[in-house]
Parts: sequence; C-alpha cells; structure tokens
Amino acid sequence: MAGFPKSVYVIDGARTPFLKAKNRPGPFSASDLAGQAGRALLVRQRFAPEQLDEVILGCAAPSVDEVNIGRVVALRMGCGQKVPGWTVMRNCASGMQALDSGIANIVSGRSHLVLAGGVDALSRAPLLFSEAMVAWLSDWYQAKRFGQKAAQLARLRLKYLAPVIGIMKGLTDPMVGLLMGQTAENLACRFGISRERMDAYSVRSHRRVVAAQDGGWLAAGGGELEALYDREGNTYLADDGVRRDASESKLASLKPFFDRKYGNVTPGNSSQITDGAAWLILADDEAVSRHDLAPIGRIVDSQWGALDPAQMGLGPVHAATPILQRHGLALEDLDFWEINEAFAAQVLACVAAWRDDAYCRQELGLERALGALDEERLNVDGGAIAIGHPVGASGARIVLHLLKTLERRGAKRGMAAICIGGGLGGAMLVEAV
Repeated sequence: MAGFPKSVYVIDGARTPFLKAKNRPGPFSASDLAGQAGRALLVRQRFAPEQLDEVILGCAAPSVDEVNIGRVVALRMGCGQKVPGWTVMRNCASGMQALDSGIANIVSGRSHLVLAGGVDALSRAPLLFSEAMVAWLSDWYQAKRFGQKAAQLARLRLKYLAPVIGIMKGLTDPMVGLLMGQTAENLACRFGISRERMDAYSVRSHRRVVAAQDGGWLAAGGGELEALYDREGNTYLADDGVRRDASESKLASLKPFFDRKYGNVTPGNSSQITDGAAWLILADDEAVSRHDLAPIGRIVDSQWGALDPAQMGLGPVHAATPILQRHGLALEDLDFWEINEAFAAQVLACVAAWRDDAYCRQELGLERALGALDEERLNVDGGAIAIGHPVGASGARIVLHLLKTLERRGAKRGMAAICIGGGLGGAMLVEAV
C-alpha cells in the first residue's frame, strides 16, 4: 500500500510573520518566535498542552544558550515537565524533518498527538573570530609576565580582527566549497535559465504575496499567521520582506552576488535571510477521537532524496518523483504545489528537469520526461523570494500553507517539496480532509 500504514492528520497550524534581517540582530530570539506562535496555536485547541506526547522542533542554527531549543520552547509554552521536547536538524528542511519525525512516532504507536515545526532567527547568526585571532587569544591568555604580554601584543595584526560571518560559513557546502547561490548558478547554466526569467519569476512571487496579504489569508488572523509582540510593545502582523513595488526593471539593476563576473543570481532573485517559526499539530485516529478534534488535512506520504551537492537545488525533483510513482500520480494530478523558493533559478530548474528526457532518464531512472508542471498551480501565493527563508522553519511553512491553500480553494491534494543544502531534497504529499 502506498503511503503511511495509518492516517496522520494535521489538526491545525500557525506561524509567525517572517521578518527580514536588517544587518543587525532582530527583535526576537528563535525561542521567542517559536514560543509566541506555539502558545497562540495551543491556546485554541481542545486539549491541554500537557496532553501532547512530544514537541519536536527543527532548527538549523540554534544559539548556544538554546541548544536543545525544542525542550526550551516546550517548557516555555506550558507543556509541563513531562512532555519530551527535542530538536532536529536537516538544514533547509529541519521543519519538515520535525514533521517526519513526528509522523514516524505516530505510525509506530509511540505517540498519538505531536506538536512539530521549525524555527530560525538568522538575523542573530553569530560573528566569529578567525582562526588566527583565536590562536592569538589563546597565546595571550597563557602569557603571564609583562614581557610575555608585550611580546604577544607585538604579534597582533589588524587583519586578525576581521570577523567571520557565521551565516556565510553555514551557507557554504563543505564538500564542494560552494555557497548555496553558486549552486543555483550551476542550475541556471545547466538548464539555460536567463537572468530575465529569474527576475520575472521573482516579481511574480512578490505580487502573489501582495495579493494574498490583501486578500487576508497572509496576514495575522487570516488562519495561518499569528502576530508577534516585542518587549517595547511593537506589533508585527505580516511578512515584512515583500516588495509591493517589485518590478523587473528594478530587479535588473541589481548586481550578481555569487558570481560577480558571469553570474545572474542576485539578492533580488534569491530568498531573503529571515527570522520566523512555524508549527503543525499532528494526530492519529485515537487522538482525534479522544479530544474530538477536527483535522484540516492529512500527510499521506513523505520522501527524502539525495544528489550532487553542487546541484542541490534539484532536491525537490528527487524527493517528489518517488512519491508520485508510488501513488501512480502525474505532475498534473496534483491541485497545488509548494516548492520552497531558495532561488528563482532553483525552482525554474526543477520545472525544467521534469520536462527534460535526458535528466529524467539519467538521474531519475525514468523512461522519459515526467512532464510539465503547470506554474499556475505552483506557489500560488508566492514564496521565500518575497517572504523569506528562515532555514529551520521553511519546510514546515510550506506544508502548512499548502494545506491552508487546499482548504481555501476547496481542492483535494498537493505536494510540498524543498531543496536542502548538502545535496538533499524533501517532499510531502498531503490531502484535504
């Protein structure tokens, strides 16, 4: 039988507005973000937080004082000391991994009611000392006498003080030595994706988010977002990275960032560095019956795929295709698709790969191309180019938004897929209930 051997329902979900990093630490820590969204979600449920079997939180970059952030947030949300809280990490799909871990425990019978999601506060990624500075400091602290200290001061070089930007190291693949944006350049070259197409796709992402915000379903209180409140009393009601004035002419003025001489990937056609959190409540039939819950959908199947890290943006193709095959589905059999927009080039490359006979034969083992994905069904309310990509949260966000889209549109079935740094992909098939 295709899919999971027992039903895994999504009861409800919520996320914070995604807040664009502004070259300084944002107003919320990761635990602040996850805690506020989680409390707002749990307070409207028919069960008490203490009745959860576990809390699972994906986070790609937890701070040193919140290492097992899943447990920290579970306690802060009032789940009590007896509800286990734990943390998972699968780079860009950490939030999706949290869902998959909850599903595995539900399917095995170990859990019946799970809160799972993801978070990251990327604006708070640390600045680091260089190795040379660390070595100098080590010698400095070992120097005891005045002469030793003076000699060590003479060895200090101004260049040692240059900070290492932690997020740049985190976004660089250690196996191939490429920034994630450079892997997007690889895909643009491979499939002949022009700068103009990337920019046009990006403008469409912004315009679709604007339409969703104006329509009320991508604003606080619209069914998906919960407002954030900082300690100064400021309120955050919507994703703040969207550009209402986005245009192809404005994006065309931006310079390539990852390959400054020959490249086409710019900050304007890439996802934004962002802070945010997203949660979903998962349950089996027993929990639905016990608490008289009303599911909004169910997660039918999931899959992880792997490929060359230098081509990591094609991960959605390698994860979603096996699910389609297991269920006897074609691309057009799904009502809606959510493919996380790490880069415009990456999403467009996924669409191109499914249409490419050679790619489907050589890389996926298919007889021929899978076909054309209708872009009117793809990211219908925009995506990470416009709203941002808090790495740990995005995998959960796209599943939640896909279910909300099915509910709002009266549709039946959809696929959420995400590329993952390191040459991985994740996908989940969901259905409305």
